Amino acid sequence: MSTTQAPVKRKLIEVALPLEAINRESAREKSIRHGHPSTLHLWWARRPLAACRAVLFAQLVDDPSAHPDRFPTEELQAKERRRLFDLIERLVKWENSNDETLLREAREEIAKCFDGKPPTILDPFAGGGSIPLEAQRLGLEAHASDLNPVAVLINKALIEIPPKFAGRPPVFPGAAESRMGEWPRATGLAEDVRRYGEWIRDEAEKRIGYMYPKAKLPDGSEANVIAWIWARTVTCPNPACGIRMPLVRSWWLGKKKGKEAYVVPKVVDGRVEFSIGHDPAHAPTKDNDGTVTRNGAVCVACKTAVPLSYVRAEGKAKRMGAQLMAIVAEGDRRRVYLPPNSEHEAAADVPIPAEVPDTELPEAALGFRVQGYGITRHADLFTPRQLTALNTFCDIVKEAREKVLADALAAGMPEGDRLEAGGADAAAYADAVSVYLAFLVSRLADLGNRLCGWEPVAECPRHLFGRQAIPMTWDFAEGSPLGESSGSVAVLIDGAIRAIESRPFAPPAARPGRVTCADAARRPYDSMLVSTDPPYYDNVGYADLADFFYVWLRRCLARVLPSVLGTMLTPKEAELVADPFRRGDKAAATRYFEKGFVRVFDLIRRGGVPTTPITIFYAFKQTEKSHEGAASTGWEALLEGLIHSGWEVTGTWPMRTENASRLRGQDSNALASSVVLACRPRPEDAPPSTRRAFLAALKGELPSRLKELQQASIAPVDLAQAAIGPGMAIFSRYAKVVEPDGSKMTVRTALTLINEALDEVLAEQEGDFDTDTRFCVRWFQQFGWDEQPYGRADELSRATNTSVDGLVRGGIFWSRAGKARLLEPSELSENWDPAGDDRISVWEVVLRLAKALDEKGVDEAARLMATAGRRVDLDAAKELAYLLYSICEKKNWSRTGLLFNNLGTSWTDVSAATRTGGALTPPSAQTQLDFGTDEE
Repeated sequence: MSTTQAPVKRKLIEVALPLEAINRESAREKSIRHGHPSTLHLWWARRPLAACRAVLFAQLVDDPSAHPDRFPTEELQAKERRRLFDLIERLVKWENSNDETLLREAREEIAKCFDGKPPTILDPFAGGGSIPLEAQRLGLEAHASDLNPVAVLINKALIEIPPKFAGRPPVFPGAAESRMGEWPRATGLAEDVRRYGEWIRDEAEKRIGYMYPKAKLPDGSEANVIAWIWARTVTCPNPACGIRMPLVRSWWLGKKKGKEAYVVPKVVDGRVEFSIGHDPAHAPTKDNDGTVTRNGAVCVACKTAVPLSYVRAEGKAKRMGAQLMAIVAEGDRRRVYLPPNSEHEAAADVPIPAEVPDTELPEAALGFRVQGYGITRHADLFTPRQLTALNTFCDIVKEAREKVLADALAAGMPEGDRLEAGGADAAAYADAVSVYLAFLVSRLADLGNRLCGWEPVAECPRHLFGRQAIPMTWDFAEGSPLGESSGSVAVLIDGAIRAIESRPFAPPAARPGRVTCADAARRPYDSMLVSTDPPYYDNVGYADLADFFYVWLRRCLARVLPSVLGTMLTPKEAELVADPFRRGDKAAATRYFEKGFVRVFDLIRRGGVPTTPITIFYAFKQTEKSHEGAASTGWEALLEGLIHSGWEVTGTWPMRTENASRLRGQDSNALASSVVLACRPRPEDAPPSTRRAFLAALKGELPSRLKELQQASIAPVDLAQAAIGPGMAIFSRYAKVVEPDGSKMTVRTALTLINEALDEVLAEQEGDFDTDTRFCVRWFQQFGWDEQPYGRADELSRATNTSVDGLVRGGIFWSRAGKARLLEPSELSENWDPAGDDRISVWEVVLRLAKALDEKGVDEAARLMATAGRRVDLDAAKELAYLLYSICEKKNWSRTGLLFNNLGTSWTDVSAATRTGGALTPPSAQTQLDFGTDEE
């Protein structure tokens, strides 16, 4: 594709977005499960559907400024932009996901920007399928590819299979007569997944039901078992003891008030026995809860401290065992916790089946911690009973495929070609249903392995992949796949059919989705528009993690989709992840990652759609410090790839895609926001620049762009990362930036300069503050909340044109007996009335808002903000919240920093609540700043 083309129309994503509406719905989506693709199959770091839908729409729809003939004035452009914002705000709501009237309106807006022929959308790193699914929802031809076979199967199940069999009735005998009328969309397919899934469950009950005995309750009745709780064991190294010592993270079983339950260990005749305790007065405390910490273990009998090195050695020597600690049974609207017994221990003592996934785990990989304890093969991740159950389900899935085929033929469907050959009749339908049934087995493995912990608050087993890692666990919960509770096949069937039934369908005229297994660095991109969510440097080791699912999916589907599942494990060598274990060291991993990105985005630039920008989701936080200053390795690698392959950043947007409760602290590498980049090919005649000119452009343009990010209520913890986007928009517009010595400026140097410019902008915002606030900021920077001699306070107060007595009267400072300090938020007086405060300051407003939000929630903070806003500049208050977080981050004051981070993140919600006394109203749209492209 030539980069010396005529000026093209700017798209909405390059100018403006209703960012807060998108952010709010994206964060909300994290708590939605019914009908969400995540209930079909797990994938790591899946982007929210709302964000993908909004980005795709704004990527394709023209901004009003691109049509000066229709919208000649800024006023008319703003009015038209508001109409498009209203459409986006309705479009991103979960409840409107399948509103055909609304979707038709969105499709028409897109179509008229391309004379009725919008481009094909391609995600070459399709992963969990959010982007291609939303492209299909918007009526676009959606293509997806991924190197990972598990991701390919997920995408086939989302965008390729359901449209192929839309509108058909189920073939399970008698199922079609279960409802009157037609079977719209994928309801017939979903019904067959339900019926054949239940058939699989019933068949498994016949074959392995004996392994899952019922529990005998104290009243003599029987109940289904929800889970068996096991503790790993090793022999105590103390020669005078030598018991089989349990390794337990926590003794707690249930923490609901009035229903407390915990395990009580007792040593009897050289053996540990377990009973169940319920008295809160004798419950485990922080000091005696469990036997294993990060530092080592302790023997419950002799109290010998046991280092983890000994535990690892025992594991590698295959001398680590397991002992049943408790049985969890179904009760009358509550869990019943029972002590172990010989019958249930014997039921789990089954031989390991002959056919197990005997493939090896990587010696070392991102997110893996278990190999050091002797868990070196995929089969080691499961108990013998779990292996037997999963093997049995795999066998029955293969039998179900033949049953579906026979039933489809009996229903009058011609046999036709297989699914892999493009068939759409009985053989292909049997293959398609098998894919969803195999997902049941794959998801059962996630909930049925010996690394699943027990959750004492929710009182259910956790699944393995609470995060993108396979960590070591000590006590573990073994659920019953044949029951009706969490982790059972029955629950998994319900989640699968909801996901199938709720997925969108493009209009009949649209071409079906297409999914291929392909390397993004080698596939074609001819005439396809890319929107993608590429791998995040070294955050997720997708291939090694996906092998956990792949070994079971392959056993179910190897003959159904041989071209996708032809290898023993997922492809590793070409995976675009900076894995130092695979590449030898960190430097080599970074070079591999950057080289791969250059190759991929060079191919996209050469193919692609010349009239429309590509979009890239990126969420990464890894800050390193060197002699040059702070830099971000993940961003550096991505941006090197983009810039070296000839792209220019034309828009950046922070998408808040995580709930506030997911923020994991300041040292975490997980962002609460994704930064979405809009990029176009950089013109071949782009001018060079100098370091001095680049710095001048940063100083001139970054302050207003920073205000945009703050107005978007990006979390303060993410501000430094999000500010990289506007800074790189300046850097990437030049062919190169030349250093004083004539060398070419590196991306790392540019990132360091952007971070320095950000610090300067935040510092310059002090000019918006009153004198009391300027004093408090400078004191906080130097001393935090610490007490200092009065003389220091007096000297600083004179320098900032205020007084210590005035600060004390203002209720924000303390001074007595020659000592002085700032008052912490928790020390501020109660019942504060901003209207009656005769010495109000921006500092006091921010601290009181942070305190109110933390202690009493949005409504109380909104009440204070509404009144304080009549006395102080709330924009300055918001700037102060960001500045204070920045100070806390540099000082490593995590607790105080979290207080200001929460305030900055919630600012728009609090502000919106002030308008209606607590009822949230839709926020105003944010406008993307002009990046100075040559298109105007």
